[in-house]
Amino acid sequence: MGKEAKTNAMRFLEKNKISYEPQSYECEEFIDGLTVAENLGQSFEETFKTLVAQGKSGEYYCFLLPVAEELDLKKAAKSIGEKSVELLHVKDITKVTGYVRGGCTPIGMKKQFMTVVHESASELPKFYISGGRIGLQIHLSPAELVNAIRGKFADLILS
Repeated sequence: MGKEAKTNAMRFLEKNKISYEPQSYECEEFIDGLTVAENLGQSFEETFKTLVAQGKSGEYYCFLLPVAEELDLKKAAKSIGEKSVELLHVKDITKVTGYVRGGCTPIGMKKQFMTVVHESASELPKFYISGGRIGLQIHLSPAELVNAIRGKFADLILS
């Protein structure tokens, strides 16, 4: 097998000198983050999913949270100063982000959206996020990621 094709996310990380470890898995179509974590032997607390939402203002935002958790829309809106946010419909993900469902990551999108990472990641030395295509995860430092994309940490999950 030849060299792994680089995704926009990988190019972004390399350009910004952020170390990461790619982790590939066999998959032809979307599978949920819990299944990905299980298949790769990753803990649910260290494996994060990327959700894209649109605020009342019309702006788009990315929210990263552990795969086993559910996004609290009120907390998400509050974290970015919006009255409310609504998750993007699956059919609009590629048009807005340039990524497909299951391969969506906050880095290397068509446009860099404000990104909020659940605060639990701030305690982790490294975590897993999508690498920009189905079948690829990236293991990297949450603090380095948040710094590079000018994101922030906040409480985002339903309690």
